[in-house]
Amino acid sequence: MAGKPGRFKIIEQFLADGMNVMFGNPGTVEQGFLDALWDYPEMKYILTLQESVPVMMGDGYARYTQKPTLVQIHSTPGLGNAIGAIYQAYRGHSPLVIIGGDAGISYLNMDAQMAGDLVAIAKPVTKYSTMVTDSRSLLRTLRRAIKIAGTPPMGPVYICLPMDILDEINDEDVYPTSIPSTRVKPEESFVTESVKLLSEASKPVIFMGDGVAYSQASDELTLLAELLGAEVYGVDVGDFCMDYTHPSYQGTTGHMFGSFSKPICEKGDVILIVGTYMLPEVFPELGNVYSKDAKVIHIDLNAYEIGKNHRVDLASVCDPKLGMKELINGLNSNMTVEQKTRAKERLENLRIAKENKISQEKEQDKSILGNTPLKPEAFMEELAKHIPEDTIIFDEALTSSPALTRYIPPRKPGTFFQTRGGSLGVGIPGAMGLQVANPDKLVIGFTGDGGSMYTIQALWTAVRHNINSKFVICNNASYKLLQLNVTQYWKEREIPKHEYPLSFDLSYPPLRFDKISESMGVPALRVEKPEQIKSAIEQMLAHKGPFLIDLVLESDVRPDLIGVRCGQ
Repeated sequence: MAGKPGRFKIIEQFLADGMNVMFGNPGTVEQGFLDALWDYPEMKYILTLQESVPVMMGDGYARYTQKPTLVQIHSTPGLGNAIGAIYQAYRGHSPLVIIGGDAGISYLNMDAQMAGDLVAIAKPVTKYSTMVTDSRSLLRTLRRAIKIAGTPPMGPVYICLPMDILDEINDEDVYPTSIPSTRVKPEESFVTESVKLLSEASKPVIFMGDGVAYSQASDELTLLAELLGAEVYGVDVGDFCMDYTHPSYQGTTGHMFGSFSKPICEKGDVILIVGTYMLPEVFPELGNVYSKDAKVIHIDLNAYEIGKNHRVDLASVCDPKLGMKELINGLNSNMTVEQKTRAKERLENLRIAKENKISQEKEQDKSILGNTPLKPEAFMEELAKHIPEDTIIFDEALTSSPALTRYIPPRKPGTFFQTRGGSLGVGIPGAMGLQVANPDKLVIGFTGDGGSMYTIQALWTAVRHNINSKFVICNNASYKLLQLNVTQYWKEREIPKHEYPLSFDLSYPPLRFDKISESMGVPALRVEKPEQIKSAIEQMLAHKGPFLIDLVLESDVRPDLIGVRCGQ
């Protein structure tokens, strides 16, 4: 193994760690190790056309596999292009190992073309950011970065690999990176105190996040909720943690406004937070979010998130799966017959309320399923009839997401992923990353017209590498979410409702996603009427290869004003 240029040895290190897929966008200063790929046919290189795309594809792949995932980007301009996508991975704890080149250590003081402090640029959006400055520590540094990325709480890392370092002969041994186990239980005293509080609760509420998914603890979460008869809310959650049809699951807290989340947080007399933090809104509540006498318990592997913003009475840095197992065992042993009976009654009440709510929503939908312009409910209701249970969905539908999850509710781990972190554009490449990890399953990526335009060039990559994903663009000719947000803004400030800012309006010139898709080799259909839906879905699912549906939805836009008003 010894005595090879570093550009070869890094490939061998990645392969030793089971990283045999590289999502990338090439550049001149990476040409050495990309040329070395000829010698390693077992390393699959997925070529993309802009740096945010490989990061978002890697994010989808890493979230499914829950393992360090290799992403290659270019130097300063490329890293700049990728920052928004890396931020999403950082907020969502994706274990991305991002490598980028540099002209060389010998040029650092020249302030030459593409010079920049790459480590500093990446640092705010990564768990670890570094540059290799000595060839004798090339593989050592890679293994350190891989370990950091893959150790919970996981997260993206960035390693700058200067060309001259990679050209030097490297004598380091190649061996797999050791990633330490974090499967730790909570202390017995914590369990005892928590069980006492939870068993005596009259209104227990559980707030859960992606730490549950990463510890593969959805079964434990479900059993714990059933034991307590507790309501469960997702907080900063992007991966599947609980069956959406379960009586306990009540949806999520707010993404944008603390005023939405606060009434939910005030419900409980005993609060259990698992694998997340409180709270992630853009405009969070600055005061207390719990009722005055509520007791708050928090378990997570990420100590930073515990008590970060709001009061916590009992806390343990432990594995969510093992932590909840200990609580379940304690509750089974210590809850009285009366307490178990009240918990069953709470669960039954939740079941009845949820069934009634879903029934009412679907009954209301019947009046709009045949409407033109289309509502997203019409498409989702029909799609649910055609797809298998193990279909994997990447949901960046945003304002169309409620309709999606109403008719295709996530039921199993590894089948449902959502955007997180606030970065747009992940719907298409995220689905493609999931497809690379699951080549034999049906993967559908939902996105909006605004979000899709951030990464629409990913369709070219789908054709080049025969990535068989299906894509649905919910096209309402606007940044619909911004329209909803500004409506709330007007309400809070008592501003009379008026025309939405034209900067939220995408209606002119019209975006023809079917034609854009076809120009990159992906067959597509434009769906504008209810009678077109079934046939389009059947054609999409029958096609061998990527396929796109441009789903034209009801919109609130003013193309007649564009270019008329000064400055808009």
